[in-house]
Amino acid sequence: MATTVHTVSAATRRFLEKPRPFLLDGEWVSTAGAHQHIAVDPATGAAIGSFFEAQPADLERAVVAARRSFDDGRWRLLTPARRQEILWRVGDLIANDAARLAELECLEGGRLFQPALRHEIPHAAETFRYYAGWCTKLDGRLFDPSVPGVDFHGYVRHMPVGVVGQIIPWNGALVAASWKLAPALAAGCSIILKPAELSTLAVLRLGELLLEAGVPPGVVNILPGRGRILGQMIATHCDIDKVAFTGSTAVGKQLLTAAQGNLKRLTLELGGKSPTLIFADADLSTAIPGAAGAIFSGAGQVCVAGSRIYAERSIFERVCTGLVDAAARLRVGPGLDSTSEMGPLISAAHRLSVHSLVLEGAKRSANVLTGGAPQEGSGFFYPPTVIACESADNPVLRDEVFGPVVTVMAFDGEDDAIRHANNSVYGLAASVWTQNLARAHRAAGAIRSGIVWVNSHGIPELSMPIGGMKQSGWGREHGIEGLMIYTEAKSVMMRL
Repeated sequence: MATTVHTVSAATRRFLEKPRPFLLDGEWVSTAGAHQHIAVDPATGAAIGSFFEAQPADLERAVVAARRSFDDGRWRLLTPARRQEILWRVGDLIANDAARLAELECLEGGRLFQPALRHEIPHAAETFRYYAGWCTKLDGRLFDPSVPGVDFHGYVRHMPVGVVGQIIPWNGALVAASWKLAPALAAGCSIILKPAELSTLAVLRLGELLLEAGVPPGVVNILPGRGRILGQMIATHCDIDKVAFTGSTAVGKQLLTAAQGNLKRLTLELGGKSPTLIFADADLSTAIPGAAGAIFSGAGQVCVAGSRIYAERSIFERVCTGLVDAAARLRVGPGLDSTSEMGPLISAAHRLSVHSLVLEGAKRSANVLTGGAPQEGSGFFYPPTVIACESADNPVLRDEVFGPVVTVMAFDGEDDAIRHANNSVYGLAASVWTQNLARAHRAAGAIRSGIVWVNSHGIPELSMPIGGMKQSGWGREHGIEGLMIYTEAKSVMMRL
């Protein structure tokens, strides 16, 4: 098997030496006759390892295990302080294993090693620590019910929703897993987590750390496998109480249809086409690099990527020139190369999808200023691409590309900018670049998206909720809102 693992640590090489089993009821399982999925390095196209895919029968066993672990209270009935201690330890174990986790994310997910090591893995660790703190702070409310002639005492408790099916994407898989697992565990739920086929290995390593930290058997089950099979089963299974999904809007709609038969609770973090508004009074020395980073970071494979730039007409040419210059300076290469500033796309199929949208946009009069053609050689690289558009109906501006492709369009005044920003079926994120504080507040209030950054883009903050409006999803992650989606409010009225 051709590999690229000679560039990584001995610990990572050992992890990749044999097919990785999946986590079911506290045991590492490799089902007899199960298909082995070959993990591929998107920077080279070479195989780096493999893992066993769970089958429908395995999912049934996982549901039984998760339900049993929830009903017998081995996790939800632990004291909040004990759950806090375990989740905090998960964070510590992630931090201690940061190098191996970052290498796995680079090898399979195409991430850049240094940003993964310095930012993404620490963020995953901090997510578990943040929600560890919530274990002891999830309180309720007291009431004096208004019942004539009778004394009642009333209170509201927040109860864990039960067994949760979680489906995460391939981009930043470890961070995505932490965003799902940590709040659900803090709430007291039991979980079946399905990682994406294209990026599973780091999540399986996380499963080892969860057990090492003391999460009881059956509370977290990690089942990689085919999304169209396991995802459908998770959505329709009557003994799974809730589904939390991050992925495309199209798949989110399919899950919604699948779940309607049993009215399963859903949290959906879906697609985006996030606008970046650059006003003439913005500090262009920070706005242009910031806008470039908002789209080219992660090769544009980021849910909140700033893929639609609107620049005030008087600075439109300067913004276009600045973006082209930024793209030209960007060094594209393998994530394990410390000089790389942008890595590959996740797969050959995804690169074809990205390029198809660029070609379609060019056919409809979009002007490709730089990039726009797959790079030659091994791996699934695509160059940073800047496209000037005149029509809001151009598919490269309208549709989610999920690659290092940004459109630039001119606007005339604040109202026109807001109109363009809101002219989308998506509403996940946005950014506004201006030195006018009043305008910043007006724009932030008027843009229909779940989060708006001002003079920045994509900065994560665990205490602040993030999620989509319109077709970008239902529900919020992060903050107390990210915890409450895994709870049910229960009212109790007691006659005195």
